[in-house]
Amino acid sequence: MQLNRRQFFKVCAAGMGGSSIALMGFSPTAALAEVRAFKLARATETRNMCPYCSVGCGVLIYTTGDKSKNAKADIIHIEGDPDNPVNRGSLCPKGAGLMDMVKSPNRLKYPEVREAGSNEWKRISWDDAIDRIAKHMKADRDANFVTQNKDGVTVNRWPTTGFLASSAASNEAGYLTVKTVRSLGITALDTQARI
Repeated sequence: MQLNRRQFFKVCAAGMGGSSIALMGFSPTAALAEVRAFKLARATETRNMCPYCSVGCGVLIYTTGDKSKNAKADIIHIEGDPDNPVNRGSLCPKGAGLMDMVKSPNRLKYPEVREAGSNEWKRISWDDAIDRIAKHMKADRDANFVTQNKDGVTVNRWPTTGFLASSAASNEAGYLTVKTVRSLGITALDTQARI
């Protein structure tokens, strides 16, 4: 696109005039705010944290459903929390797409297991899942725990299992996680922040 000097000044003047009018208060934000308030007027607001990384951005989750009548809550809107000191209402692209993650038909909501030799996943209870994980961890630790290295120094390591901790957890939960995992001898410990 070729602009001569006069056309360039016209485009710049139009842009500056439009932004000046918006700064003086002649913008549609008040109307948009009224629509937003009307849409969420009957919704229940819940504060939470974005699950994606270790930044800890706050989100506001709006749900509909009558708690007194045991109606199932349905998430209708998610936005950044303006009162959160970390993100002050803004969200990154992943956080802005939280609604897509929550409503995804591929989202896993229950523990499932695929038995050896099978090609199908079957749903199991949370108690069964925790028992199964504990049994596998115990068997692996008993088989691969290293008490001493080749020089005879006591190391008490469990090198065949890793642990992925939550990066959105509080300092206290992170401290307890590290203490628990290290007491088992696990040396491979990381958080989801790098995923």
